[in-house]
Formats: sequence, C-alpha cells, structure tokens
Amino acid sequence: MALRHAVLAALLDGELSGYQLAKAFDVGVANFWYAQPQQLYSELTRLEKEGLVAGREVVQKTRPNKRLFHVTDAGLAELEAFTAASAKPTFIRDDLLVQVQAADRVDTDALIARLTERAHVAQAKIDLFGSLLHRLRDNLTEDEFLRHGDRIGPYLTCLRGVAFEQENRDWCARTITVLEERRQLHAGL
Repeated sequence: MALRHAVLAALLDGELSGYQLAKAFDVGVANFWYAQPQQLYSELTRLEKEGLVAGREVVQKTRPNKRLFHVTDAGLAELEAFTAASAKPTFIRDDLLVQVQAADRVDTDALIARLTERAHVAQAKIDLFGSLLHRLRDNLTEDEFLRHGDRIGPYLTCLRGVAFEQENRDWCARTITVLEERRQLHAGL
C-alpha cells in the first residue's frame, strides 16, 4: 500500500483540508497507516496533479485561505483497483521487540520502563478508539450500525486498531510480569 491509498480512503467521507486530513490520520487512520503532516501535504499535491483528488480554495476572513480536497472519479477508480489487488502480508518491525529479544542480557528495569510506557500508550489509544467508535455509531448499537450504518469501513478499521492495541497492552503486561518474576527468582538464588 502506498500513502496515496490511505489518503484517498480518508477523503471518502467528504472534503478535508490538509490540516483536517492530518487530524483524521491522528485519530483514525494512524491505527493502520502513519504519516507526518508534511507527507500528507506533499501527497495531496501529487494526487491533485494526477487528478485523483480535486482541491478548491476557501476564502476565510479572519484566517488564511485554505484548500479543501475531495476524491475524484479517477481517485475512486484508483481505490477500486487497489482494493481488487492482493494485499501483501504484514510483518512486525518494532524496536521494543528487539529490546525484549535482548532481555536476558540487558537491564530489565529499563526494559520494564519501556514496556510500561508502551502499555500506557496502548491504553490511551484504546480509549481514543473507543470514543471514536461511539461517535461513529451515534445512537445505534454496534450490530445496528454494522448492518445499517452509512460507512462501516472506518468503523471496521477502528475495531482492528482496538484489537491491536489491546493485544499490545496485554503482551506488555505479561512480559513485565515474566521479567519481574524471573528477576525475583534469580535474586533469591
């Protein structure tokens, strides 16, 4: 997947400025695709040159003018082609896992601190995604929303984000417990 597809998918809900797109990435898209704001602005420029998005200038009286972008028919065709292609399998590339791999030969206090930080970040994301899911559902139950909601794609990807972060949090907690138990066991020798 390229950043272009994530941007096109994020713009399916309507017109967004570059700033709004960056916020959308922070809240919803970041659970499966991370991008810096400057990358998003560059990608919007490329997509507009290619005719996959169209932008329009909005004049603001008290603020600088802004551009709002929406997906064009060509952009929808690009997304259609992308969704028809085989998805590449994902893989984990995570510094923390490398640090845990070395757990037998490094300071476990520092490692436990990193794991604790990661668990807190995961919980914060779980809370954020939970709020987003609630907002997307409006007053519907999850089953009602999944059957009758207007756009379920963002909801389904957010559910995956929740599951991913729950798994991260739980793995960190288990790893901390194992490291602490081993430290106590070896201290007693």
